[in-house]
Amino acid sequence: MLGFVGQFQHSLDAKGRLILPAKFRAEFERGGHLSPNTDGCVALWTPGEFARQTEERLAQSRNGGSTELQLARYWAANSSDVEFDKQGRFALPVSTREYGHLEGDVLIVGSLDHIELWDPTIYDEKVNPAEAMFKQGNN
Repeated sequence: MLGFVGQFQHSLDAKGRLILPAKFRAEFERGGHLSPNTDGCVALWTPGEFARQTEERLAQSRNGGSTELQLARYWAANSSDVEFDKQGRFALPVSTREYGHLEGDVLIVGSLDHIELWDPTIYDEKVNPAEAMFKQGNN
């Protein structure tokens, strides 16, 4: 599928699990990977896209300076593998939930080559202002 689009809202259960919308599940039959993402959201990657991201970050850390190395270390140390159960649920580690301020309702947003998990309030602050730019033709 790659070309994740749309948004859905689900709630974390008492065990810190989230349901992946059925529309997205086929791409995650072999599992997936969570990582911290920009603007405070959490990214969910397919295995192939996660491998591509890893290669890019590794190249940046080798060709860059100390900052690029530290960013690659942070990203790798705070990424995790995920498995999905038959209902499409997956567990979010506590550190991942804390990074994304994910508790209660979670906005699951298609972001073309990955899926983003957002606290709805943060999404409203960070992403919804783009609506005005989009309407003005800045797209």
